Amino acid sequence: MYTISPTARMRKSPFFDATVAEGASSFTSYNHMLMPTGYGHPEEEYWRLIEAVSMWDVAVERQIQLQGRDAAALAQILCPRDLTQCTAGDGKYVALCNHAGTIINDPILLKLSDQRYWLSIADSDILLWARAIAAERGLDVEVTEPDVSPLAVQGPLSDDVVAAIFGDWVRTLKHFRFRETTVGDIPVALARSGWSKQGGFEIYLMDGTRGTELWNIVREAGAPYGIGPGNPNACERIENGLLSWGGDTDDETNPFEVRMERYVDLNVPDDVIGIKALRQIKAKAPKRHQLGVILDGERPHVPGWDWMGITMDGTRIGDMTNCVWSYRLKANIGFALVSVEAKPGDTVTVNMPDAPASGRLTTLPFL
Repeated sequence: MYTISPTARMRKSPFFDATVAEGASSFTSYNHMLMPTGYGHPEEEYWRLIEAVSMWDVAVERQIQLQGRDAAALAQILCPRDLTQCTAGDGKYVALCNHAGTIINDPILLKLSDQRYWLSIADSDILLWARAIAAERGLDVEVTEPDVSPLAVQGPLSDDVVAAIFGDWVRTLKHFRFRETTVGDIPVALARSGWSKQGGFEIYLMDGTRGTELWNIVREAGAPYGIGPGNPNACERIENGLLSWGGDTDDETNPFEVRMERYVDLNVPDDVIGIKALRQIKAKAPKRHQLGVILDGERPHVPGWDWMGITMDGTRIGDMTNCVWSYRLKANIGFALVSVEAKPGDTVTVNMPDAPASGRLTTLPFL
């Protein structure tokens, strides 16, 4: 049972009723919406993703649409990644930065046409940011949040489920490529993407009145493959080194500190927001980097609300930004945002909420 106080500031997903019917037992707030975070069986939900196929309500991944004559110009101004070779149907992982080179979001940019782009965002108000930049630059572009809500199908059997719905052409769809299509007469865009390393797709529903209908279609197609509900899985994403913007970053984090260097092109034009700062940061070399931490002990720790301080030889070197019990590694693991002086193999102490814990630093991903 759950209790949520209704408010116009908090929106339901088009899939909300379907997730409640599935037994969703917990929700979080993300982009001013409700997102299911579990269905009461966390280990079962984890193994379903690892071994079979899972379906997730990720409508909270809102789309910020840039449309108009200057849509491409605004997309490039916002993204410190060269978009000149981006074609319709391409998706690219990008690091949106402020003028200081700090990451303010890490969306997937999807190009629908030369005059229409989507930014599939993490949890921050990029709609306001993009509108302000467009107005400040005097660009001929409309910035909106369209009626688009992703439903993820993730796991090693996801190709079979999605092919049963759309046809075998989906099996050749390349990573981060997408196509606008339909499920019956329901308008969608299908992308090979998703916040897991198990493979899968995101179905971008483009009619919010038909969420339950689409959910049930996917549920029925996936039944022979053992599909069931889930959510962006904390254990799987930490094991596989996936960044959570806002959880693993702070107000000073730049892309070079969190393994996003290959998504930054320093030769983009000077009017790209943050690029001058990023060039300087790169030239001086970042002061922190992201590693993994494996804690000693054979019992799960209870992670806190906040980052957990890390010390080495009595000196604080940074923070552990997340922690989870790994079902495959049988250990508590997490990400460390620490001084570049700290190296994989170093022994550290993490100030966990229940008690200090010893551990060692390692490279990412864990698996």
